[in-house]
Amino acid sequence: MMSKLTDRITELARPHVEAEGCSLWDVEYVREAGTWYLRLFIDKEGGVSIDDCERISRRLDPVLDEEDPITDSYVFEVGSAGADRELKRPGDFEQFMGSEVDVKLYQPVDGSKLYTGTLCGYEDGRVSITCGKTGRSFDKSQLAQVRLHVKIS
Repeated sequence: MMSKLTDRITELARPHVEAEGCSLWDVEYVREAGTWYLRLFIDKEGGVSIDDCERISRRLDPVLDEEDPITDSYVFEVGSAGADRELKRPGDFEQFMGSEVDVKLYQPVDGSKLYTGTLCGYEDGRVSITCGKTGRSFDKSQLAQVRLHVKIS
């Protein structure tokens, strides 16, 4: 049910987000501390501004009210996908092939649950990275999360 709901929201939101010059990166509908949140993550060449988020939020609010895809009450938020965005879909991995990523695992492998390296492969959910001279490959079942790595200088 949850994926059908986020698919429906994606379908409703995408044309409005694109009309504002942005792209829709992800949609999540999650419960946190007893409150439901509908979050749209957007992206734009050159970066997303607060104005972009506000414009899209104002534009989508009446659309969501009219279509009413969610019957429960929820908090609606529009935000940037962020520099450390999570990679989820095959297209995300293709787009960022060759980029530095942080791979978080459910269980430690060789004593660590976190690996940082250059994304060098993605096939059937299997993620391959190179860390220095060593290559590592992780099966989809091992992966808790894969995010773009952000260097803090």
